Amino acid sequence: MEKRAKQHSRLVVILAGCALILTLLFLGLKSSGESGPPPLFEEEETRIGLPVRLTIPRIGVDAAIESVGLTPEGAMGVPADPANAAWFSAGPRPSEEGSAVIAGHYGWKDGLPAVFDNLSSLQKGDKIYIEDENGALIAFVVRELRSYGAYEDASEVFGSIDGKAHLNLVTCEGVWNNVSKSYAKRLVISADKE
Repeated sequence: MEKRAKQHSRLVVILAGCALILTLLFLGLKSSGESGPPPLFEEEETRIGLPVRLTIPRIGVDAAIESVGLTPEGAMGVPADPANAAWFSAGPRPSEEGSAVIAGHYGWKDGLPAVFDNLSSLQKGDKIYIEDENGALIAFVVRELRSYGAYEDASEVFGSIDGKAHLNLVTCEGVWNNVSKSYAKRLVISADKE
């Protein structure tokens, strides 16, 4: 019984000591103007803002960016407005590690202009700019232009494992097929963060 009382007394003293140390630490921080204990870990770097504007000087593109996900059929969504581009929000944001993907229309009905009508005119080394919601401007440099058949696997457009930031612009190209109601090919412009 006496042994138990001694252990209990030691435990009370230890807990009281810990409480006193924490109180003194807290009071010391208050007097130095800080509002609380220092963080145990550094705060996570602020995430890049959502993309809001796409500019491609060489082909005169200056377009708003919509956010899209997957359609019920499992394909990437497209912009509602033919003058806008659409960022695939399930992937990385432009400037984050990986491949951000932005789609745009080509050859809109009734001869109306579409955002990516002249995308095939881009060349290696051309610049692409993304503005985020915070006003930051991110520059990308065109690395490659590649065409895919309408049913060819182009899943590599959505992935990258090299630890760098990439941007892929996707649109249609080729001849309109009235039966399938789509174009024969897909054009992908691959660019790397500058």
